[in-house]
Amino acid sequence: MMEKPDVFQTLKAPSEAMYKVKGSKHYGYVFPISSVDEVKAHLDALRKKHHGARHHAYAYRLGPDGANWRTSDDGEPANSAGPPILGAMKSKEVTQCLGVVVRYFGGTKLGVGGLIDAYKTATAMALEAGDLIERFVEDEFVVQCPYDLLGTVLSLSDKFGARVVEQTFTHECQVQLAVRTSVAPALLDALHQVYGCFVVDL
Repeated sequence: MMEKPDVFQTLKAPSEAMYKVKGSKHYGYVFPISSVDEVKAHLDALRKKHHGARHHAYAYRLGPDGANWRTSDDGEPANSAGPPILGAMKSKEVTQCLGVVVRYFGGTKLGVGGLIDAYKTATAMALEAGDLIERFVEDEFVVQCPYDLLGTVLSLSDKFGARVVEQTFTHECQVQLAVRTSVAPALLDALHQVYGCFVVDL
């Protein structure tokens, strides 16, 4: 059984581009997202900005492997808008991403083939204009230890590339760590060998 990837490619920041063909303008927008809840907010903002546009087609991919996805043609012929947007993101191997193309009709019908090409091109141009970055799937856990072991815990965290999410100091130290999933077992093993440390999975 293959393990799920713990590294994926996404956008560093929102990006946009405009593609014009036969008078029709296609404004392509791409946004980094981490949940479905963010989709509506971006769509509402674009519908307000482009209130005169006839179509706001979109697609999104979520999850390290892009397994959670959805498309919308928003009134265009079936599969002529949303799926091409999704296809452009798949071509770039981008996930955790929302693509929206806002179309202003220019008076000349493009046909289904022309629409597919226009929506895909506008999205691809927006992706090209943006910066793509690698992100990692992470495991999180809390390490509880006495104060004299805090330096050891932080040193091990640094060695294995973990990041400190939060630190709490009471009668003992509590350090919440996040580390790349594939590295987590090695870090946990190292921490378990430090006498006096207690690890709690989140």
